[in-house]
Amino acid sequence: MKCSKCGKKAVIYQKYSGLYLCKEHFLDDVERKVRADMRRFRMIERNDCIAVALSGGKDSSTLLYLLKKILGHREDLEFVAISINEGIKGYREKMLENARKFASSLNVPHFVFSFKEEFGFSTDDFANAGFEQAPCSFCGVLRRKLLERKARELGATKIAIAHNLDDEAQTVLLNYLKGDFERLLRLNSRREEFIPRIKPLRSVPEKEVALFAILKNIPFSVSECPYLRKSLRFSVKKLLNEIERQHAGIKYSLVRGYERLVELLPKPAFELQRCEICGEHSASKICKACEMLLRLQKLAKKQSKDYKETVLLP
Repeated sequence: MKCSKCGKKAVIYQKYSGLYLCKEHFLDDVERKVRADMRRFRMIERNDCIAVALSGGKDSSTLLYLLKKILGHREDLEFVAISINEGIKGYREKMLENARKFASSLNVPHFVFSFKEEFGFSTDDFANAGFEQAPCSFCGVLRRKLLERKARELGATKIAIAHNLDDEAQTVLLNYLKGDFERLLRLNSRREEFIPRIKPLRSVPEKEVALFAILKNIPFSVSECPYLRKSLRFSVKKLLNEIERQHAGIKYSLVRGYERLVELLPKPAFELQRCEICGEHSASKICKACEMLLRLQKLAKKQSKDYKETVLLP
């Protein structure tokens, strides 16, 4: 098929837009969406230090590439890449090596921090502990906590997350299904206690992020986390993909409908306090991360007489 804009050979058909796009117009379309969202949500400000969460996968690698391409000429901006080693044997090592090489190719300082060193436990430890919760719940909570902590230590003023359109739609539907409306209202809100998180890829479908990376020869790992299929998010992802296949554009509709809903509702008002264990800001006396770590500590004490209690304080 031919490109709807220039007549050249098309590399993609966007069912939701009805357009066939050639390589050039497709790459321009992705960059246009990223630029538009960065302007709309005022993601970048003067003298920002942007910490990019770099996993080594297609999304985070494409994010780092686009940020450098679009903003790399600005002398007032600084970029650092942060990778988190969750401790998933046979999976994370390959991703981290890819992240290291790619950050180096773009001359971006790269830092790696691990669950084991910071918290005393890995995601594998949680997975083997026998809890009913999927390992993803433990992993997600601790990853957010460690990313926030280290970004602050590095002087970052923004944290760039590689959430694409699929991730955003999944998050919205996931919280609807859980009935967690308070979290829904807080998804895009900013608190001065935390470093603002920006999502430049939020309007780009996951398949288009992958195609962009391939066409731009951006190296990325295609490994899948061994725990992914145990999560509720994975079930939601499959459901949304099936609906999108039959009703193109439903992911955009879900996210935009959520945005309109949030505009009509009052802003969430709640007081943050300090976690009694780690001292960081939390919505409760003990933050979710420390709560999970305490559960693992108690289990470890039961299983080993030689267990040495982990110090949670940073």
